[in-house]
Amino acid sequence: MDNILKFFKALETLRSNTECSFSGEITSEQDFNKIQWKTGEDENKNTISTTTNPHSEITWTAVKAEMDKL
Repeated sequence: MDNILKFFKALETLRSNTECSFSGEITSEQDFNKIQWKTGEDENKNTISTTTNPHSEITWTAVKAEMDKL
């Protein structure tokens, strides 16, 4: 299973329906800290995002542990 698929399966396990975007792969905490987390939409339905993770249950440690299980 490739790394990106593992990452998204880990996210789904930790908090279903979480929306985010990134480029490249998530292989380290540095990569994890560059994720754009969707926090909402504006009046034109454009995504509002931030690199500040709004989900306390989704940490690099938790994601990495779930990825390692796969």
